Amino acid sequence: MESQTIPLHSPLELTLELTDEQFFQLCIDNRDLRFERTATGELIIMPPASSDTGRRNAELSFQLEGWSRQNKHLGIAFDSSTGFKLPDGTDISPDAAWIRRDRWDALTAEEKKKFAPICPDFVVELREAKLSRRESTTDSLEKLRAKMKVYVKNGARLGWLLDRKNRKVEISRQGTEVEILDEPATLSGEDILPGFVLDLTDIF
Repeated sequence: MESQTIPLHSPLELTLELTDEQFFQLCIDNRDLRFERTATGELIIMPPASSDTGRRNAELSFQLEGWSRQNKHLGIAFDSSTGFKLPDGTDISPDAAWIRRDRWDALTAEEKKKFAPICPDFVVELREAKLSRRESTTDSLEKLRAKMKVYVKNGARLGWLLDRKNRKVEISRQGTEVEILDEPATLSGEDILPGFVLDLTDIF
């Protein structure tokens, strides 16, 4: 497989040439960090979530998994530790995701062992409320909005950007403008996740 030259944007100015296999191994060997890679080859390194955000992420995954278990025939839920390789070559990890059962079952066992080459049908990104006086650039609203555009471009049918800082939700769908909700108490999975309702009480 053709290698890529990847600029590493960190305090160390390094350039890495990584194949997909090497990138996967980098992630496995550094489990205390989360790596993503853009379609153009830029390597993005993200620190672990704060304890408070990790707790809220757990609540998000708990609710999604609870619904998914009751609807196993519909699809599979994934937490924030899961990586996917999107059709445009992006390697990315949503805070929560869900894939239709027929699409997941169409993948080979070997594909499922690594970063599955598929874009989830449903994705969630959770923005931290406030990390410090200076907000982390990896958690900026514009960067998360850009990620949501990448998901939709690659086939995601429904995406939620949960902006804890401003207590808003930005909903992305195929072929429509982003819908913004102010301080919603719940969110509906619509016809993508029929019957799923996310309670935002312990997430916001």
